[in-house]
Amino acid sequence: MIAIKQAELTPAGRLHRYSWEHLEDEHGFLTDQALDPEEDPLEAIPAEEFQRVWTQ
Repeated sequence: MIAIKQAELTPAGRLHRYSWEHLEDEHGFLTDQALDPEEDPLEAIPAEEFQRVWTQ
């Protein structure tokens, strides 16, 4: 699995978004490694929820 968009919500409620159009900033970066859902701590959310978070 390869990430093409990544949204990270910090415990303080701050949202960081990364994609091929915005690869990195001072807070982090779009992963450049393949993801293994069995090993990586990911939280799956419905596509509609991701889109809502992505566009806020």
